[in-house]
Amino acid sequence: MPLPIKILLIVIAVLLVLLVVLYIFGRKAEKKADSQRKTMEGQSQMMSFYVIDKKKMKLSEAGFPKIVVEQTPKYLRRAKVPILKVKVGPKVMSLMCDGTIFDSILPKQEVKAQVSGIYVMSAKRIRGPLPEPKKTRKQIKEEKKAAKLAEKEKTKKAASKSK
Repeated sequence: MPLPIKILLIVIAVLLVLLVVLYIFGRKAEKKADSQRKTMEGQSQMMSFYVIDKKKMKLSEAGFPKIVVEQTPKYLRRAKVPILKVKVGPKVMSLMCDGTIFDSILPKQEVKAQVSGIYVMSAKRIRGPLPEPKKTRKQIKEEKKAAKLAEKEKTKKAASKSK
């Protein structure tokens, strides 16, 4: 066998082994995440609160207790996470939430949520403004094109009427 074919076969074999290892670790991580999600759902409770503010910030800046920051993995301590500053009765506290929940909640609204510890699992708006979905760049460009076409048609109609 020529040398380039041997090298190619070795590279393919190494890639296959790497894929199998990643698949096994991914399955284990998935099972672990599912079990953690189930325990969180079992310990969760419904809570009504008023959202004062929402930001993406580091855990150390969010005002969580020291033990919470110590228990998080080091690589996540520096990452920015979605944080809600809420008022539950007379108490103001910070809660962590998922990105989809973070997008669906607006500040200055009352929310009924399922909370497990300091993590918001799901939320439903009770009172307050409706969240408007953010427009993507593509949607903005399409709107501009439609406005330009409408403007051109108006000028054409005005020009044909004046003749």
